[in-house]
Amino acid sequence: MFTNVRLLASDKIPFFSIVILYWNSKEFILECLEALRKQTDQDFEIIILDNGSLMPIERKVLENYSTLQINCYRLENNIGFAAGNNHAIQYTSGKYLVLLNADAFPEPEWLMNVRKGICKYPDCFFSSKLIMANNPERYDGKGDVYHFSGLAWRKAYNAVVQNCNDTETQVFSACGAAAIYPKEAFTRSGGFDPDYFSYFEDVDLGFRLRLIGYKCYFLPDAVVKHIGSGSTGTKSDFSVYFGHRNLVWTYFKNMPGLLFWALLPFHVGANLLQVFSYLLRKRGRVTIRAKADALKGIVKILQKRKEIQQSRVVPISSIIRIMNWNPIAPFLKVKR
Repeated sequence: MFTNVRLLASDKIPFFSIVILYWNSKEFILECLEALRKQTDQDFEIIILDNGSLMPIERKVLENYSTLQINCYRLENNIGFAAGNNHAIQYTSGKYLVLLNADAFPEPEWLMNVRKGICKYPDCFFSSKLIMANNPERYDGKGDVYHFSGLAWRKAYNAVVQNCNDTETQVFSACGAAAIYPKEAFTRSGGFDPDYFSYFEDVDLGFRLRLIGYKCYFLPDAVVKHIGSGSTGTKSDFSVYFGHRNLVWTYFKNMPGLLFWALLPFHVGANLLQVFSYLLRKRGRVTIRAKADALKGIVKILQKRKEIQQSRVVPISSIIRIMNWNPIAPFLKVKR
């Protein structure tokens, strides 16, 4: 069930549809909307989906942003980040989908620079330059890295901004906090996997998009400040469980052809090291449960794998080139 609040009607089809999934994010949503009101490119609509929040958005709050074209819907129950975004996207009309977390605050020229990237790299999807909102000297991410072991992380996370050379470059996938997808590509790929509920769903989507021929580019001028885990908490049991379960599913669904068998021992080893590491941090119980539940659901995942691999149009070499092959990279990431 849902209710719809339409604040500004328009017959013009926007170029961008910005989708904000709202869940107990009252302390962030106003700053997010204020940042959107300041965008130099205003060719967008906003779809807000209240995903069963205990603290719903008040209509009078949204009315303060009457110059923005906002459609607000509400679900009675939280169906997760993956299914929630899929649900919200059915109400969009723009050519490009822009997923924006409620705790993400774009700089004024963000969308303008995204449009420049789209013109330069048509039929691609894009990652924004994420900066830590509470520590703007450091990166929150420059897109996603996918390691040959099946682990994944945000590129340059926690790195000092001034020490990094920012260039437009390919990355494996886009962080869902501020990701841009052609709507046709999102629809063709099937969107997010609702079984993931939350966490790793953006890496999984990026993997599937790459398998059907789409590339992802990092746009260094498309800057967004991001709180990160504003709703669920950093390294909460919630995030640990879904992150560790879903990374297994992502490997089993998407790793193509002979790469699956060649890299499977490394994937198994990486998961065992993760369990051991979290046992030392006294978080072993939730990690073991995540891995066990991943295996319980593997039959359904393998059924999905069959369909995904049948739709693959790119050679395996294109996936090999974009993965991270540094054997010590996961350890360097943990150290950072």
